[in-house]
Amino acid sequence: VNNDYLSTSNVPLNAVGRRVSCDGERATLRYVGPVPPTSGLWLGVEWDNPERGKHDGSHNGVQYFTCSHPTGGSFVRPAKVTFGVDFLTADSVYLLLLNGLAQTDFVMNVWSCVFIMFWAFFVFSFQKLQSVVLSGFEVNGPGAAGEIRTTLYNVCWLDLSGTLLSRWEDVAAITEQLDKLEGLQLHRNRLTLPSEPSVHSQAFCNLKTLALNQCQLTWPQILKCATMWPQLEELILEANDITELQRPEGVLQSLKSLNLANNPLVEDTLLSISALNRYIHHDGAYLSAITHIYLLDIFSVGEKTVMFPALTSLNLNNNNITEWFVVDELAKLSSLVRFSCQGNRLLSKDGNPNTARQMVIAKLEQLVFLNNCTIISDERRGAELDYIKMFGEEWLKAGGPGQPNADFIKQHPCYQKLIDKYGAPDESELKKPQPFALKNQLIKITFLFPNDPDRKPIEKKLPASMDVQKVKGLLHRMLKVPAADLKLSYKTSKKAGVEFDIDNDQKTLQFFSVEDGDRVLVRWS
Repeated sequence: VNNDYLSTSNVPLNAVGRRVSCDGERATLRYVGPVPPTSGLWLGVEWDNPERGKHDGSHNGVQYFTCSHPTGGSFVRPAKVTFGVDFLTADSVYLLLLNGLAQTDFVMNVWSCVFIMFWAFFVFSFQKLQSVVLSGFEVNGPGAAGEIRTTLYNVCWLDLSGTLLSRWEDVAAITEQLDKLEGLQLHRNRLTLPSEPSVHSQAFCNLKTLALNQCQLTWPQILKCATMWPQLEELILEANDITELQRPEGVLQSLKSLNLANNPLVEDTLLSISALNRYIHHDGAYLSAITHIYLLDIFSVGEKTVMFPALTSLNLNNNNITEWFVVDELAKLSSLVRFSCQGNRLLSKDGNPNTARQMVIAKLEQLVFLNNCTIISDERRGAELDYIKMFGEEWLKAGGPGQPNADFIKQHPCYQKLIDKYGAPDESELKKPQPFALKNQLIKITFLFPNDPDRKPIEKKLPASMDVQKVKGLLHRMLKVPAADLKLSYKTSKKAGVEFDIDNDQKTLQFFSVEDGDRVLVRWS
């Protein structure tokens, strides 16, 4: 296209590849030129949202550009497209005022003095900014060299999500002027890879947190860029195009937290990142699209793996995990203390979600937090004892105290450790699997009232899954005593003379191991 022709439009030179805004939508410019038989200049754009487009970059049999989606392209006139503004223009209206004042003859008067005082205060406040959020702004580059450093030298957190930045080089030209920058958010941008990423490492030398959700990135692209982030501790990569993971060689070694949620991951590739030195801490790994996890079969049942040695936290919420062997595989992780698996279909034989929680606790001996709830010592003890009883009959049939067969050991690798801890179950204590039904969950409880010895005991059949708050509501209706004033405890014939507190209104009767025939003591002030 003739440069003189471009100069009559709002299209800059070398515009192909630039990010543009059109009718509020983001796109990448793929073509500049004529589209016969129409006259005039056309811009071929590939939309971020392919539903906005009409074709694949072709017209009347001629391919003018290509798109990753068959209907992701359109031709638009230059007048409809915006190429954006530089960083400081988007960030500060006062720069536009300053440019205007510099070109105007200004007579000093009272109002000018007031304005200068206001201006000094504004600039002082602006320079103290620690966080700058330009999400959705049409930022296309850094602007004049050095101006960002003199204006925003205190910025520690920067959000440039959904901008018109098109190259990592432009991002680096901004961040290299922010010496204190530790957090950078770049969601929904489309950035071309730099030819030599390592030359930009100084621009991100203090960066600790980087968020790149919905950027259409693959794992090889992340590894190529990773040399730019030498001190990165938290990397957030939700909803990208990451399917297979490769081993990081010499990069991401300071990483503590990795979020890969909503990526079409192939689970077998997770092992490729197991050697990261300090991999995962704090909020940990967020993974999705997972159905199975294998930590290699070369490890014997129950043996800890050397992989992911510092993995303390793992989030597998909203995946498609249905098999309990996945939990058994996670038991091989030596440092896992926080685990979340909500939104999966891990079911116990009785169909009770509380039983499923107990099974997870029993299988993961080092776990301290499950689904963001602390596992208290009484809950762990109860879960482990119930696990012994739950599968005791299978254990006996599989060989029992001698040597259980290989199938049982494979399905219950934690069982022998639990027996070593608590002893083998008595046949009278074994829990036989029963179909899930309300009648099988009802337990008979006798309420006693030490504060009112004249009141007769009350027997009730209640669901074991009933939470304490609802039990107190029932007692409130019977006793006419405010539920907040009620204090509960219970006694069981299995532990004569011992009284157990029921001290959490949000937990269930089953959580406190209240069983059929137990007595609940009700007190109030």
